[in-house]
Formats: sequence, structure tokens, C-alpha cells
Amino acid sequence: MNLKETLQNAELQLPEDFFTNLQKYKEHLYRWNKIHNLTGAKDEETLNSFIYDAVYPIKFLPKVNSLMDIGTGAGFPGMILALALPQTGVTLVEPLAKRASFLQFIKADLGLQNVRVVKKRVEQMKSEVFDIITSRAVTDTKMLLKLSENFRDAHSKLLFYKGEKVFNEMNDVTEGMNYKIIEQDNRHYLLLGEDI
Repeated sequence: MNLKETLQNAELQLPEDFFTNLQKYKEHLYRWNKIHNLTGAKDEETLNSFIYDAVYPIKFLPKVNSLMDIGTGAGFPGMILALALPQTGVTLVEPLAKRASFLQFIKADLGLQNVRVVKKRVEQMKSEVFDIITSRAVTDTKMLLKLSENFRDAHSKLLFYKGEKVFNEMNDVTEGMNYKIIEQDNRHYLLLGEDI
């Protein structure tokens, strides 16, 4: 996969420095991954598919001021979204020290003013309302709705990166919350909110 071509063909609106920053991010990730095993994405093809998967939703997400990513890991999707959305304040929540350190290093190295790294479990954070809450490969929808309770209001949206099992989890969506499932290749993006 030629990532640049694929993203351009998807007609995503990306900032000018996106690919430069992305290249630096990838180089650092390869280096850190050898020592700290931050992610299963060990080769170019897998990493590119993770990045495409992370950034694709900017095609359908509204412009927002604040975003929180629960369980960012090595940066998917939160750090990639932060690179793509420089006007959005992005809070990356990651409890594992080695991953949080990597995210902090990327923030400093790339001079990302829009990124805040929180080395905690989301349950340990003080309440704060975000416009969008994202999460990928953390837990099921029911638990994510519970974990995000203190960080959203009636206007907040939730974007969960899911697989095909998402359809089985829809019984767990709470009353008064609308949802859409956007399918793209093997990914099912679950977008929830009152005004979806």
C-alpha cells in the first residue's frame, strides 16, 4: 500500500505537514518498537494499514475543538488523528508507562501543541467534557459507554473502531443515543451521539 496515494485517493483533507510528521512518527515507532514492543505493527504494510484505519474517519467527522482517545497505545487512533487535526485539542489517555513515554516523546519531537498525554487509566481522570471520544481495540461498546460517562454531555459524539462483532453489541447502546456504522474494508466505525 502506498499510504500517501491511498489517503489522497480517499480525498481526506490533511494538513500540509501531515506526511512529514507521519514519516518521523513511523521512524520513531520502528526504533522504540524494537526495544519496548509498543505495537503489533512491525512492518510497513501493517503500520500503513493501521494509520489509514486511524485517519479515515476525518472524512465523516464534524470539526471539533476537543477529542479524547481512550487507550491510545502506540498512537492509534489518537496520535494519528492529532497529526491530521492540528486545530483540535487531543487528549491521549494511556496507562502503560512505556507507551505514554513514547507518546510524550512524539509530542515533544514534533512540537505538537494540540496534544496532551495522560498516563492514567481513564477511570482515574477528573471529569471533563470532550466533543468527541474515540477508542480502538480497548473493550466492548457497553464498557466504553460506561468509561466515557464522565467525559461527555448531550452534544458529545463517540467514535469506536470496531470489527464485525459491532452488530452484536448494538443491543447494549443506551436509550436516547443514536448510532451509525460506517463500513470501510474490514473496519466498522461506530459513531454514537444524540444528534447523529
